[in-house]
Amino acid sequence: MAAEDDLIEGDDEADIVEWYEARPVTVSTAVATGAVVTAFALGVLTGVGALALMGWLDD
Repeated sequence: MAAEDDLIEGDDEADIVEWYEARPVTVSTAVATGAVVTAFALGVLTGVGALALMGWLDD
């Protein structure tokens, strides 16, 4: 039996990161609402900016 075989046989107990559990994401209602409103506002501003740019370039 070679040294590599010993390493492979020792891998049966390889639960190295068993202790690491990702914590659930907790976001308050105010933060979630703010994120949605901000995303919507950025989308509106992008649309208005694109329309204004197309109108400006059309002239």
